[in-house]
Amino acid sequence: MLKQSFSDGESRPNVGAIGGIQYRSVPTKQAKLLHILLVTETWLPEVNGVAMSLGQLMYQLNLKGHQISLLRPKPRHNSTGSITETETPIKLSNFAQPNDSGSYLKVMQHIKHDLQVKGMSIPKYKELQFGAPDYFKIKNKFQQLQPDVVHIATEGPLGFAALWAAKALNITVTTGYHTQFHDFSRHFGLGILARPMMTYFKWFHNASQATCVPSQKTFNDLNSLGFKRLYEVGRGVDLERFNAAHRSEKLRAEWGAHSQHTVLLMVSRLSPEKGVDLVIESFKLLQREQLHRVVKLVIVGDGPDRARLESLAAGTKEDIIFAGAKTGKALSEHYASADVFVFASQVETFGNVVVEAMASGLPVYAFDDAAAGMLVTERSGVLVSLGNKKEFMEKVASLPKMQVLKEQGAEATKSVAGFSWQRPANQMLNMFYDAIHHSESSR
Repeated sequence: MLKQSFSDGESRPNVGAIGGIQYRSVPTKQAKLLHILLVTETWLPEVNGVAMSLGQLMYQLNLKGHQISLLRPKPRHNSTGSITETETPIKLSNFAQPNDSGSYLKVMQHIKHDLQVKGMSIPKYKELQFGAPDYFKIKNKFQQLQPDVVHIATEGPLGFAALWAAKALNITVTTGYHTQFHDFSRHFGLGILARPMMTYFKWFHNASQATCVPSQKTFNDLNSLGFKRLYEVGRGVDLERFNAAHRSEKLRAEWGAHSQHTVLLMVSRLSPEKGVDLVIESFKLLQREQLHRVVKLVIVGDGPDRARLESLAAGTKEDIIFAGAKTGKALSEHYASADVFVFASQVETFGNVVVEAMASGLPVYAFDDAAAGMLVTERSGVLVSLGNKKEFMEKVASLPKMQVLKEQGAEATKSVAGFSWQRPANQMLNMFYDAIHHSESSR
């Protein structure tokens, strides 16, 4: 097993074994610049951790001098045709107006080729799309552009077609694993499909020269299932964007929260697997257990489960606030204006929101999993054993005094101070070089 560790801006040769094959990490300072073609069925300005992380990673790689091209489904308002390429730099008027337009444009202006295929809605996630698997036209585009590596971030129809096209042209292909499907599937009545789907995922990723995962836990899970050539490519956080300095008393007043209030925050897609209902139940128990304390729960996010969750929250007057999806400055202010981050998801491959909350000065109450399990200590929050919902509720219900929460929040901020996006970008880049080296040596 090979785990690479690089300080910001540095890289060193490293030798290890992955899947029984010897690999050598090429120093990024000495290696050639690459043309990387990213294939993904989720992309900015969609609001989810995968789209945001991919945008940050591609932006960092471009800053290092590498050329980035993109293959994705067309935005909904531009869904006609088969496969097209937009001119870059992108004009914001070409797209639905994202709240975080500055970050969106910053990333898109560094995309060399923006290839778009027809999009198809995903059941239960109408705001997301599959990409049409137009194999021959995708193959022709790959042949024209001649990328050094095709990186496929999603396993849907578009990713499937791109995998075959890249292999047919002997282009190095890598993949990214971003969803704990073996946990996720049970929340959508897909239990009967879980085994064949995981068989497909294993085949898909093992057909590539390398697969990146965002955490050591996911690395271990997939390694035990027979996935090969795994690389841990971590995550980062924008410390200017996520910072306690964005605290807004005006926003707190809009919540009805004043100086004596304790505000709990959860940021998440509102879907069954995220455990938002457990957060709501824990909050209600907190209200019953600490009658002297005035508390609010702010839930940031949207999704297919919102109506059910709002019904579950009924009867709490104005103490539970559904704020909707937030990006940009609004998201920064929501994090920084709360007092504690409560996160009940147990299906994360990483969990970017945990790091964003910690950078914003919030202690974290979560299950001992993914990013929370990596970063949270008793000095910066509370971790609960996976699956122990009773303990989770009890920990939230016994929330300490505000002074303790402030001390934990300050410690949380310190613990993520070195989490720039440069390090995971270096990790990804070295994965690309290893994959290219393996492809060339096996031809």
